[in-house]
Amino acid sequence: MTDRIALTGLRARGRHGVYDFERVQGQDFVVDAVLELDLAQAARSDEVTDTVHYGELAERLVAVITDEPVNLIETLADRLITVCLADPRVCAATVTVHKPEAPVPHTFTDVAVTMRRSQVR
Repeated sequence: MTDRIALTGLRARGRHGVYDFERVQGQDFVVDAVLELDLAQAARSDEVTDTVHYGELAERLVAVITDEPVNLIETLADRLITVCLADPRVCAATVTVHKPEAPVPHTFTDVAVTMRRSQVR
């Protein structure tokens, strides 16, 4: 599949992490999601119902980020990719969860986990 929808830099505050202060204070998480699907019908019809509505996808992803805390961003990424694959038109998805405020005692730019999953058909 060569068609893709990308939602990049989606930012929301969550309370994920293994340390108590991460759960109490919370921190920003940034998510990139790439969906692989056939966009030919949407291109022909020019109708939003023939594609994945990226605004609605963003709302669902933010709901996961701001919902129940998890220890690991690996777990968060898995929950987010499950949301991306919920639409049967999506053949595969790649999700990257960035944790730019991770409690690392050294200067760094970002910590991220990337997962790619395909639909089970």
